[in-house]
Amino acid sequence: MYSVHGYGRMIADAGRFEAYAAALRAAITPGCAVADIGAGTGIFALLACRFGAGRVYAIEPAPAIEAARLLATANGLSDGITFLQDLSTRVTLTEPADVIVSDLRGVLPLFQNHVPSIVDARRRLLAPRGVLIPQRDTLWAAVVEAPETYAGVLTGYGPDIDGLDMRAARRIVTSCWTKARFRPDQLLTEPARWGELDYRTVETPSVAADLEWTAARPGTAHGLCLWFDATLADGICFSNAPCAAEHIYGSAFFPLASPAPVEAGDSIECSIRADLVHDDYVWSWHTRVRSAGCAGSPRAEFRQSTLQAALVPLGSLRKGADVHVPSIGAAGRIDAFILQRMCAAAPGSLGEIAHAAAERFPERFRDWKQAMGRVGELSRQYSE
Repeated sequence: MYSVHGYGRMIADAGRFEAYAAALRAAITPGCAVADIGAGTGIFALLACRFGAGRVYAIEPAPAIEAARLLATANGLSDGITFLQDLSTRVTLTEPADVIVSDLRGVLPLFQNHVPSIVDARRRLLAPRGVLIPQRDTLWAAVVEAPETYAGVLTGYGPDIDGLDMRAARRIVTSCWTKARFRPDQLLTEPARWGELDYRTVETPSVAADLEWTAARPGTAHGLCLWFDATLADGICFSNAPCAAEHIYGSAFFPLASPAPVEAGDSIECSIRADLVHDDYVWSWHTRVRSAGCAGSPRAEFRQSTLQAALVPLGSLRKGADVHVPSIGAAGRIDAFILQRMCAAAPGSLGEIAHAAAERFPERFRDWKQAMGRVGELSRQYSE
């Protein structure tokens, strides 16, 4: 989750902010209902009020929503905004929203539960002819020459050190993608469109594509540069492409397992997949470089996935297997005791529950005040 400072940096991105403000102004009609999903410190909710919305719902799970309340009060807009500190997927509105505005992206729109959240909001919270901002994001990719960015990925694991073989660590760090920024002259190929998320119709959060480029010039391929073009409303757009003005999103750099020399006219193929698994994406990119006019075996080939960088202990995998028979540990017994007291017909106050927990688990809590910390945490997470 972003901090208040982080949301401030997003507001300070003039190209992004002005585009969203223009799209809101165009969509809002007097008295309409607006839902701001992932409201943060509430800037879009405040603008919606200023632009004439009748009721605005600011939905944000993070504590930053408290800053949104303060800003609304300071600007005389608090009567027009209902603040809901929760995920939008757990919220029910008292009326359908005529406009839903959101920016739940990361560096790329394929980020955590962004797409499922929009699909849910479109189905449950949006009026039948309501407006979504943004309308769609178009995904692009190109092969990039980026020696400095690549060296940064390998920091500490580049050349072998004092005779130590560092290849295992190199395989891990080159299986991760990172935020970066590139100049247009660093692209070795023309951009290729590899996906589109039309939020008015999208149903699945996963995207896959097979791409093929022809190298425009000789150089060294260090990885892929991925970006998106955002259409917020008809005629209102922005992009984080290398040729566009820099935005807070940056671009995404997917390194190759090792740099690959290319000549003008060489064929570069890549199969890109982004699959949402639980709350985050698993990315894979299978890249092949072929000499110009050669249909045989590729000169270089790399199969990479963020799964290769997932350092999951074997014991943890075992505990998630369908055949595993669990045995609750000490921490689980403490939480179960506290939650059972909260579920009782007459649970008592949190202080009383903390006293009981401290008495029941003296090896874990030195006094009831220490127990109160855990009791309060569980209360914030589960109580209504």
